[in-house]
Amino acid sequence: MKNITIDTWLYGNLARFGGPNAESSHANIKVELPENSTIQDLLTALHMPSEERGITFINGNLSAMPGIQPDLAHVLHDGDRVAFFHLQSMWPFQYRFGVAMIPEMAEHLTASQNQGIHHAYHVK
Repeated sequence: MKNITIDTWLYGNLARFGGPNAESSHANIKVELPENSTIQDLLTALHMPSEERGITFINGNLSAMPGIQPDLAHVLHDGDRVAFFHLQSMWPFQYRFGVAMIPEMAEHLTASQNQGIHHAYHVK
């Protein structure tokens, strides 16, 4: 079976899953996996529980947020870039609307009652 290489970025305290060459704030490692591997397979190879990750991007497309992880079965391809951010990382609010997403994330948010928006504004 052919292998694929995933360009994997781990930010914040997730850098500890990056091995001995990890920096204190981030790690960038190339992970080899069998063809047709998924995000779950990548997490398993990293020995990283899915619940420890916050915002996740695959090739710049949003694939998961804390408590919303529809990407576990997403099939990865050779050369994909996956970025895992720690749970305390902030994502600027102004970028949340209209963000590019993988199909699984878009389907999940469209089907949810609040469509992923967890903010309320009250004018007094």
